[in-house]
Amino acid sequence: MKTIISRDNPTYKQLKKLAESGRERRKAGLTLLDGVHLVETYAATGGTAEILAVSASGAERAECRLLLETVAARERLVLADALFAEISPVETPVGILVMIATPRPQPPPQPEFCLMLEDVQDPGNLGSILRSAAAAGVQAAWLSAGCADAWSPKVLRAGMGAHFAMAIMEGADLQEQLASFRGLSVATSLDADKTLYGLDLTGRVALLVGNEGAGLSAGLLQAATERIRIPMPGKAESLNVAAAAAICFFERVRQKMH
Repeated sequence: MKTIISRDNPTYKQLKKLAESGRERRKAGLTLLDGVHLVETYAATGGTAEILAVSASGAERAECRLLLETVAARERLVLADALFAEISPVETPVGILVMIATPRPQPPPQPEFCLMLEDVQDPGNLGSILRSAAAAGVQAAWLSAGCADAWSPKVLRAGMGAHFAMAIMEGADLQEQLASFRGLSVATSLDADKTLYGLDLTGRVALLVGNEGAGLSAGLLQAATERIRIPMPGKAESLNVAAAAAICFFERVRQKMH
């Protein structure tokens, strides 16, 4: 394996740009997956990484050595610990990452359970929503252009592998997707008259979730089949958007199990 110890190395520079810049990731069509869990999850899809890189100390860890031997990659590298730390988004990196082509999946034409996100801007929220969605069986997620970069390090870390459990489409025209959806479209709104628990969610469902502060746009609220709120008997005015989405996901799971 090639060892990189210089910041002048072009491969190191490429990895650093991808770690720091959403624009660079979109331009190159590449992203980084950092840590054992994400690398294992990607490997389970059968994909081939462009680069598999370990830190000098990571190469001494059994879990990293195993992945070095088993993960398909076009190139394998060892980075000096200081260089790896500058690329990794975590404070104490395990010492393994892969550079992959950003997946651009074809969504199922009429998924049984899908998600439409409008302008969810916090990476932690977006990753958490995707993680809950994957756990609840969501098959496809459409993200408006105003959402955080789904393939950024923070979203990937919060998603915990959810990105590989569903089709994720970024920069989507949600009005267009909603118009073509043949099922129940459910918009979350604090001002809705109906509650989540009065709705039959056992059929084909699209859940619409909006921006942390502004919620869903008037156009999407109007276009949705149903507008619902989550009952909150306590004194809080609202829920975190990721928590609200998870409640909706798992109400459908509950109904499907009964």
